[in-house]
Amino acid sequence: MYHQLAVLGQSSPYHLAVKLWRIIIYVFFREVKARGTYNIPKDNTPVIFVAGPHHNQFLDGLLLSSEVLRASNRKLSFLVAEKSMKRIFVGDMAKAMEAIPVKRAADDAKPGNGTIYMKSDQPSTHIYGIDTKFTTQLESKMSISLSSSLGGAHAEVATVISDTELVLQKEFNKEQSRKVLLSAGDANVDHAINYKVLPYIDQQNMYDSVYKRLEDGGCIGIFPEGGSHDKTDLLPLKAGVTIMALGAMSNNPNLKVKIVPVGLSYFHAHKFRSRAVIEFGTPREVSRDLVKLFNEGGLSKRKACGELLDTIYNGLKSVTVQAPDYETLMVIQAGRRLYSAPGQHPTLGQVVELNRRFISGYLEYKDEPKIKQLRNKVLKYNRRLQDLGIRDHQVDSATKSFWKAAGLLFYRMELLFVWGTLALPGALLHLPVFFTAKYISKKKAKEALAASTVKIKARDVVGTWKVLVSLTLLPMIYLFYIISATIITRKYGKLLGLSDEVINWTPLWTLCVLPFLGISALKFGEVGMDVYKSLPPLFLTLLPGKENELEKLKSKRIALSNELTDIIEEYGPKQIEHFEKKRVLSSHESQQKEPSTTGNNQTTMQWLDEMLFGWSATKKADENSNPSSRDDESSTGEENYEMVGEAGDFDAVASFVSLLEIITDEQSNIIVA
Repeated sequence: MYHQLAVLGQSSPYHLAVKLWRIIIYVFFREVKARGTYNIPKDNTPVIFVAGPHHNQFLDGLLLSSEVLRASNRKLSFLVAEKSMKRIFVGDMAKAMEAIPVKRAADDAKPGNGTIYMKSDQPSTHIYGIDTKFTTQLESKMSISLSSSLGGAHAEVATVISDTELVLQKEFNKEQSRKVLLSAGDANVDHAINYKVLPYIDQQNMYDSVYKRLEDGGCIGIFPEGGSHDKTDLLPLKAGVTIMALGAMSNNPNLKVKIVPVGLSYFHAHKFRSRAVIEFGTPREVSRDLVKLFNEGGLSKRKACGELLDTIYNGLKSVTVQAPDYETLMVIQAGRRLYSAPGQHPTLGQVVELNRRFISGYLEYKDEPKIKQLRNKVLKYNRRLQDLGIRDHQVDSATKSFWKAAGLLFYRMELLFVWGTLALPGALLHLPVFFTAKYISKKKAKEALAASTVKIKARDVVGTWKVLVSLTLLPMIYLFYIISATIITRKYGKLLGLSDEVINWTPLWTLCVLPFLGISALKFGEVGMDVYKSLPPLFLTLLPGKENELEKLKSKRIALSNELTDIIEEYGPKQIEHFEKKRVLSSHESQQKEPSTTGNNQTTMQWLDEMLFGWSATKKADENSNPSSRDDESSTGEENYEMVGEAGDFDAVASFVSLLEIITDEQSNIIVA
């Protein structure tokens, strides 16, 4: 507690801003785990943190800044779009956190006059226009871009020949766009394409700011993918980060820049009270040989940037979970769950590491007949779970005897009533915030999806807008409640038998009670939702004819788990050197020859302590001093650790800011190393 108050008392606007955001982060996320913080250079070494995948827009940078400050007491400056820095509140906070503004050409894009097309008998760099004004709207180094429905391709202008003809530096970077433009030309230009004009932006001022920050021994944070997205794999990395590192060392021969890869793994990133893992990889020192190549310019400069970009990509691969598509990720997650025995709860770090190893192994051996066969079986098993309306972790508990299931169902419904009653007052008071935040975040997601060429459902912007809307509405809602309570007590207080002292202090009492009710709704509501999600398998057990189906499903799960374990035993040593020593879960822990009857090994009081108050008996590892302890983490149940999907969302609990959560951090369920 004293540490938290000490940080709050520091005069630096940066520390105050990060501390404020940490409160918000700890409310939005149910659990945050930092791994590998011992990899953060803690002296004045200039460091560039390259993070990915960029799945949570503004929250990614806030989470990274918070963990870097907590682990090393170092300030981290991010590159933030100049457009964002002009926004109310967001811009003020970005300035307080010493962000470096970046001007983006796309932010100043303007519709181009007329329409454009390509000719099949001309080079693909030649663009022709109808009713265009190329000579007045465009010039060398400016760019033209197409709509997101055409792949969002863009290209730099090399030469403007006339109002209706120009030459590009390179052809459009999307094949889909080239085909559409050629089709427009072949159709006698009846279907020519609209376009936008992007200005040329000289980023030298931005690079100079970065160089200065690094020369002063500071830290820079960057997401090399560019914009945020919700794909399952990394986007192609931009070369800007390499120019920053090599350019800074070129300007100062005595400078030694280190690059630290950072992996961000979320479990339902867009949902309130989700979980997050942030992993810091091994620092990479930028080679002086690459700086020499960079200084030569031309092709040598491009080669230096390319080699460093490959190094950065490989570093990110070592700390991220990447799947080529959604279905593969679903198979991998199902396999990881099958590898864990019922009642066994891998930690957040173990879940991320298992996902990473499963994806790596699958991609290497996916063409093997055994792997193909197992994939099909897992997909069928997943579909059967969906048909029955239960989840994998509920299969074991769904096969109880009728009377046991009936008794447990009755008991859990009583629990649900108790937790729901305790959570109800706070939940009702915060409903306006909840509904508004959800509505606006969905609206913003639709807008972002329409304007993007890389987003799938634009879930990467949902979490950010939920936080921003809640921060805006919460003070207004609280003020309304305080005024309403004051008016009511002054008007009817005497009739209700209230003393003058109570009436006079009503505003203060209301201000104190509202956050308390919010915390109650948060904590008791979470427990209630966990109990609620445990009811479907018990209902299934009580339905006539379903018991046999559940028993078959349980046997199928055991068979799949054993088959998967056998495959891991066969292929694991081929892929990972010293496989036995590097296991995440031991073989006897994952093998399931008989149905599990032990269930969770937590006592009732331990379960209640953890679920009600977030207290954990698990020891917190000091990763800063002991690298070997990186996986010593607490867990609240493997069933919640899904990277994507449609698991239940406790959005009904309003988002609120409570300083009490941070001051009592030692009794919090936020896991920090």
